[in-house]
Amino acid sequence: GDLSGIAAKNSHIQFLIRATKDPVGANLDRVQVVKGWLDDNGVAQEKVYNVVWSDHRKLDNNGKLASVGDTVNRVDATYENTIGSTELSTIWIDPDFNKNQRAFYYVRVLQIPTPRHSLYDAIALQIDAPSEGPDVIQERAYTSAIWYTP
Repeated sequence: GDLSGIAAKNSHIQFLIRATKDPVGANLDRVQVVKGWLDDNGVAQEKVYNVVWSDHRKLDNNGKLASVGDTVNRVDATYENTIGSTELSTIWIDPDFNKNQRAFYYVRVLQIPTPRHSLYDAIALQIDAPSEGPDVIQERAYTSAIWYTP
């Protein structure tokens, strides 16, 4: 969608964000908003905002969020949904909104760590897991872009 013309009435942009886990999938780690824009020199910029997260963690002074943890058993490629959340929701207001600047936004959701396909394969084939990749992965889901046009 395009949020053209909303700046005439508002000095900020806000989004209602809600994500729920797949009933048979991994719990959720965090929700992020990715914002992109062109700066005054026409150079593409991008910023990732952690907007809501599980397990009572806090952002550090640099806006970074500690890892949710890892429950993956690397012997049998299982994991426990004992960390993360089944649902995350928030109202997020862009703290850097410039009503005169075009921008795009999209939301991405990260699951807790789960076994990577190569770990499942290694266990099924009874071989060592490959060293060139991690044993676990954090799956992600993305929304379509939301455009802002002044």
